[in-house]
Amino acid sequence: MITYRIAEAAEILAVSDDTVRRWVDAGRIPSQRTEGRTTVTGTDLAELAEQLVTSGEAAERDRTHAQAVSARNRMSGIVTRVKRDHVMAQVEMICGPYRVVSLMSSDAAGELGLEPGVRAIASVKSTHVTVEVPR
Repeated sequence: MITYRIAEAAEILAVSDDTVRRWVDAGRIPSQRTEGRTTVTGTDLAELAEQLVTSGEAAERDRTHAQAVSARNRMSGIVTRVKRDHVMAQVEMICGPYRVVSLMSSDAAGELGLEPGVRAIASVKSTHVTVEVPR
């Protein structure tokens, strides 16, 4: 039986650790103690994920609240080039004096509407670059 720690479950569901803890406390997802840590089974987690999608709750969640992003190195800029294939996209931006390049899935680039001329925000954390579109 596959189990996930709270932080892993939160990452899978794209919610905060605190949200998963509240769902466990409310009985929305069963949990158990494994080696001193609260865990949830993979099957229970998959069932909850399906419920979130079926109910529309997952679609209504805003996944990029700019105020809640932990990355502090955020640079506003403009998309200058997007190279896509069936799986990946390379997004190039100019942010002030900097050229920023991000690799992401083609689906993600499409969902964000990233095309040359679109304003976007690059969030840089170590070697990871996150791109978001301002409201």
